[in-house]
Amino acid sequence: MLRLNKLTDYAVVILSRLAKDRNKVYAAAYLAVETRIPLPTVSKILKILSNSSLICSHRGSNGGYCLGRNPDSISVIEIVQAFEGPISLSACVTASTDQCSIEAFCPIRGNWNKVNEAIKGALENLTLADLLDPSEPIQRKIKVQPNFIGLSR
Repeated sequence: MLRLNKLTDYAVVILSRLAKDRNKVYAAAYLAVETRIPLPTVSKILKILSNSSLICSHRGSNGGYCLGRNPDSISVIEIVQAFEGPISLSACVTASTDQCSIEAFCPIRGNWNKVNEAIKGALENLTLADLLDPSEPIQRKIKVQPNFIGLSR
C-alpha cells in the first residue's frame, strides 16, 4: 500500500490554513489551535516547510509563518518530497537508495521507472490550490508588511 506519513498529511493541512489568508503571518500556536494538530508537531512541520522554502518565517514579537508562494505555484510533489524524500516506488526505481537482492536476474528491472515517473508526473501537475476547498476563497498576498495573528491570553 502506498501511504504518505502523517507529517506529510498534516503539512498539507497547515499549508491549506496558511493559504486561507496570505496577507497574514500566523503564530505556530495559533496554527495548532486552528488545525487541532499538537503544537510540537506543528513546530516540527513548520521547520521542515521553512527549510524547503515552501513557507516564510518571520522573527520577532510579530513573527510567525506565511506561504512563500501562491498556492497554485506550490506543487504537491514539493510538499511530499520535503517530508518523504525522492519518490521511489520500489527498490527497482533508479532514484531508490534500496538494493534489491534479485536485481541482476529480474526480468522487469528498470520497468518500475515508468510507474514511478507516472506518479511523479501526477504529483508535479497537482498544486496546493487543487487540494483546497473550492468554497473557501484564497487570498492573494498583496501587503508587504504582514499582520500578526496570535492567541489572546
